[in-house]
Amino acid sequence: MRVLVTGAAGSIGAVLCAGLVDRGHTVVGLDLIPEPGGFPGEWATADCADPDAVEAVFVAAARTGALEAVVHLAGMPTEASLPEELTSHVVTTGALLDAMVRHGVTRIVYASSNHAVGRTPRGDDLLEVDVRPRPDTFYGVAKVAAEALLSLYADRYGLDAVATRIGSFLAAPESVRHLSTWLSHDDAVRMFEAALTTPDPGFAVLYGISANTRAWWDLDAGRALGYHPQDDAERYVDQVTRDPGRDDVEGAHVGGSYLSETLHRPALDGPTRPG
Repeated sequence: MRVLVTGAAGSIGAVLCAGLVDRGHTVVGLDLIPEPGGFPGEWATADCADPDAVEAVFVAAARTGALEAVVHLAGMPTEASLPEELTSHVVTTGALLDAMVRHGVTRIVYASSNHAVGRTPRGDDLLEVDVRPRPDTFYGVAKVAAEALLSLYADRYGLDAVATRIGSFLAAPESVRHLSTWLSHDDAVRMFEAALTTPDPGFAVLYGISANTRAWWDLDAGRALGYHPQDDAERYVDQVTRDPGRDDVEGAHVGGSYLSETLHRPALDGPTRPG
């Protein structure tokens, strides 16, 4: 499969592009920065929020082979003002979707986030994907809005659109919360490849975590799409740093520290970064 990967220079992007190539796929990387050394595919430097630039990328990519899918990872990973978040996550998604429709690309896999449901209180039952959106930040709001946009284009144009609500993507878990929310590098590749290749998903949502013994979120939706994680954060339990005060706060809601009052701000204020 020939896949355009936005945010290809980011932490997930670098792992995913290498993993997809290892599995026989062809990748076209897209990011704001020039091509990093050793990138295993074609490269384009552009801003996904600029529809003309996105269109140019699709046109250029088509010269060496038709694109078959898009993985959209690009976007600010931290909290900022509402306009910044909407531009970063919703406008970019819209620009890509419009280009897909024009060029006959019928599948997109989107890096959503657990922060789309971050204000959901933790309970004894596994959280399913059909829980109502409860974003914990403007970042989370933008993820909810991007998921809604994917749903619209799936209904309007018949696209296949899979939103992956990613947990904690790390080489290894570092906190007690991560024992529940960890997504390993290898499982991330498995997840995205499953979302890219599963037959006729329509619009679908899954939780992006590994097969963690202490998982908070239901993996059944992912398994229905062919995602079968193989890693478990529990094997790192003896290496995790414990902080009872922090652990209690982070364990109270799905979004962990993103509920902190340090991130509370007016919708149209300037940027604030999580500490």
